[in-house]
Amino acid sequence: MEMAELTALLTPNGLRLLDALPAVESADDVARTVSRLRKEGHSPDLVAAVVTQSRLRARATSKFGPFAERMLFTRAGLEQATRLPIAARHAGRFRDAGLTRVADLGCGIGGDALGLAGLGLSVHAVDADEVTAAIAAYNLAPFGETVSVTHGTAETADLSGVDAVWLDPARRTAGHSETTRTRPEDWSPSLDWSFALAARLPTGIKLGPGLDRDLIPADVEAQWVSADGSTVELVLWSKALAREGVRRAALVIRGDEAHEITAAEDADDVPERELGTYLHEPDGAVIRARLIGDVARALDAGMLDPHIAYLTSDAALTSPFVTTFRVEKAMPAKVPVINGALRERGIGRLEIKKRGVDVDPAQFRRKLTLRGDAEATLFLTRVGSTRIAVLAERLSR
Repeated sequence: MEMAELTALLTPNGLRLLDALPAVESADDVARTVSRLRKEGHSPDLVAAVVTQSRLRARATSKFGPFAERMLFTRAGLEQATRLPIAARHAGRFRDAGLTRVADLGCGIGGDALGLAGLGLSVHAVDADEVTAAIAAYNLAPFGETVSVTHGTAETADLSGVDAVWLDPARRTAGHSETTRTRPEDWSPSLDWSFALAARLPTGIKLGPGLDRDLIPADVEAQWVSADGSTVELVLWSKALAREGVRRAALVIRGDEAHEITAAEDADDVPERELGTYLHEPDGAVIRARLIGDVARALDAGMLDPHIAYLTSDAALTSPFVTTFRVEKAMPAKVPVINGALRERGIGRLEIKKRGVDVDPAQFRRKLTLRGDAEATLFLTRVGSTRIAVLAERLSR
């Protein structure tokens, strides 16, 4: 969104027009709506703004639920925004630590600030992009004087009135639509600046889950978070926001349920063992946090291969930190052999997972013969240098 579009939108007429629009989801919807609004005499800037916002509001429901119906977005801002349930958990960390005045540096469209303000905390939100800061101000307006929004940089923000900081460094190129990832040395603010701030004030730093672990300071809590099967973020918590004795954590959120495993350090690995009755796929947050060993011991499980994140066991146990499958057949990873097993079981619906092998599941699927009403999961992996296929029944989600 450009400033001209935002200016046209942030008027009583513009906002009424946006709220009155029916859902704009498909390309055909866009074409019809643009044509109709232009014929009604609305300006090109306003038409572009309301149609774009209508589409973004529809997409934003998955992150913000019904709140999306009154919010404004940029495409990049929505993509990078924290899901509201996760933002509420971030905010709870500040509240539980007794911290009440929080600076949200790099606030984006205001997703995390919504969580903070929703728990009654005072928020000073800052963003370096003028349009994004204006959108955040709109989204946070219902909270009145408890929230202020400033257009500015994290490095120049006035922190004299706060007792904690939430920091989301810009890790992509600037822009409101298509952006690309940048290297850590190009982030704004830089990691060095962010870590120096975290050493001075209680700080939560939101980062990508794939951050090089060697960059993580030794005196912070590193918490990897997954939501509905996707590892979405790494948060580094410092000082009063870091839990005593916790340096590694994996928070697994599925629907309305959340489970967490914590440790003082990376977990020791468990020995490998032969494929048993069950195959367990650890959640991505557990893998990133290197807590597979602790999860494996709770399942009485071993590693299928010391270099691949699959666990196996004979015990009828599962955990919220893994997805569990019952093994039906193990075989060489050869198409004729696999097709024979699929045909024998009448499998017509097949989920394909792979680790440790250079296989494109979509291309591999085209080589398979799928007929019947049964369903299964096919694992393509290796044990040592031997490629294997494991046909299994999914027991947990």
